[in-house]
Amino acid sequence: MEKDPDRPLTGGFDDDYVPRRFRDSAGEGRPSESRPERRSERPTPPRDERRPGDNDGANRARPQRPFYDERGRQVQRSRPADADRGTAPFYKQHTTRPAADRSMDMLFGLRPILEALNAGRTLDKIFLLRGTKNSMTQDISALAREANVPVSLVPLEKLEGLTKKNHQGAVAFVSPIDFAPLDTLLAGLFEEGKVPFLLLLDRVTDVRNFGAIARTAECMGVQALVVPAHGAAQINGDAVKTSAGALNLLPVCREADLRQTIEFLKNSGLTVIACTEKADADLGHTDAASLSGPIAVVMGSEEDGISPELLRLCDQRLRIPMAGQIQSLNVGVAAGIMLFEVAKNRG
Repeated sequence: MEKDPDRPLTGGFDDDYVPRRFRDSAGEGRPSESRPERRSERPTPPRDERRPGDNDGANRARPQRPFYDERGRQVQRSRPADADRGTAPFYKQHTTRPAADRSMDMLFGLRPILEALNAGRTLDKIFLLRGTKNSMTQDISALAREANVPVSLVPLEKLEGLTKKNHQGAVAFVSPIDFAPLDTLLAGLFEEGKVPFLLLLDRVTDVRNFGAIARTAECMGVQALVVPAHGAAQINGDAVKTSAGALNLLPVCREADLRQTIEFLKNSGLTVIACTEKADADLGHTDAASLSGPIAVVMGSEEDGISPELLRLCDQRLRIPMAGQIQSLNVGVAAGIMLFEVAKNRG
């Protein structure tokens, strides 16, 4: 309905459709044309002074601002708080969504860890309270030994730092990957007519270094990573993310003793080469034929490199030549250089 600017507001409009501020002044006989037309100068009554039934026509003329969910569907702002999350407004989903559970890759409690081992779940590490001896802890230790899962006896402060929940003296981390048996993997490579190319990591403890090395190894054609059961980086979500998903493609073998592993690889026909600054020969000046056959490269830890007992077992020791003054490389960078040189000679 359009307003007639030459007609007073009391000349035929029903009160239900006339704004209250105009009705209050209608008794004085002022026509609507005497009112200023600029919207910014019209007084607006406070919200707390409005009563139900007042200004109903104005509310119908000015609908509430529409709200949309994440799918672009219009929803009502007055939707109940316990409405289905799938159709609730986006702003409600955002404010009521619970925080991410940081213990999704963690098990705590004796019974859950024991059942996980019985079910064959792949566990990365198990922490047990030092000094605790009962039937459950003995069963956990025995099953973990059979599954080659490292078990550490730690004080209560260590367990409290991992979780504040009722851990009962036992905390375990679930591995995001499944470990492959080295003997089965190596036999499969020979049966398929492939030339083995493996990478052994001796006590590389930094998660991001480990993930970066796995990413480089997958790109260079490495067929498996070999890590020790004790003293290695935890393979968790950060490691998988840093590897850009390479840990989902590259088999990882977890061995209890790398000394026995190196002996097994040498007896299987592989040449074990250590990348160390304690070597006499430089990488790039060695016989290319020695890098083209079945080979296993050994990289050392971030602090002291390859342990002496493993160095004595390696067939060759190669050093990355450097012209700078620092004479030290990050293990991830050194692994990339070493693997590239081997991949180049392998064709």
